[in-house]
Amino acid sequence: MAVSDTSNALRADRRYVKAAMKIALLDQDRELDLAKRWREKGDQTALHELTQAYMRLVVAHASRYRHYGLPVGDLIQEGNIGLMQAAARFEPAREVRFSTYAAWWIRSTIQDYILRNWSIVRTGTTAAQKSLFFNLRRLQARLEDGRNGTMTQAGRSYVADQLHVSTKDVEAMEGRLSGGDRSLNAPMVDDGDGDWQDFLADDRPLPEDIVMDDHDGKVRRQWVGRALKSLSEREAAIIRARMMDDQTATLESLGGKLGISKERVRQIEHQALRKLKTALLKEVSNPAERGLI
Repeated sequence: MAVSDTSNALRADRRYVKAAMKIALLDQDRELDLAKRWREKGDQTALHELTQAYMRLVVAHASRYRHYGLPVGDLIQEGNIGLMQAAARFEPAREVRFSTYAAWWIRSTIQDYILRNWSIVRTGTTAAQKSLFFNLRRLQARLEDGRNGTMTQAGRSYVADQLHVSTKDVEAMEGRLSGGDRSLNAPMVDDGDGDWQDFLADDRPLPEDIVMDDHDGKVRRQWVGRALKSLSEREAAIIRARMMDDQTATLESLGGKLGISKERVRQIEHQALRKLKTALLKEVSNPAERGLI
């Protein structure tokens, strides 16, 4: 974003905050009346007044999360989405203040936005991890632990006990929060030419290995195809149905199809396997004579 665009965005954020703080809060009776008019009659004017009165609540929550490095304007925008969700779901009959109900939705949408955008690596996939992400620094400050860069084991145990997670989870989140994302194209040293990505291991097979595997697979298919020709028609049908088809046939189903007992099918199968083994050993013993390699 250009410098002028950034400045314009900051000015817009400040204007929004000033406007939000000037709007008067609602008393409980007025709040309840507006909520009923919106809920029961779909009164858009009532909805506007109800949500406008609590924009300052959005600003307050967004300000609490500004230290996560995301633009406050974006946090306010997400908080406004939570405010509108609260208005859509609020039920006046439950006799709960709308401000109390809306606070939960505002905080939840802002936190979800932070988790999606704080890092390219997904963070906080469970409720426990989400709680750990947003409370670790607060508990560190309470302990005055981690000032030298790393928490003590006693500190990790305390945090784990408070948030009902394992010490391994605390240690992993501590590492995540201590450093941001690093570009793989960043140089390893300031005056060097090597990038971090140059040292990433490639687990994919080499091109020559792929070619060799394809060749070997073709050879094996040819061996099996010729070995099957040493079987009778019935033996070959049983072997294909029992070992080569996508869905293995049962001895009983083959017996019914061939008009023999399942025990006879089992005997024929064993006999065919012995013949296949003999034929394949001949193929493997001297493949060069058959022009395969």
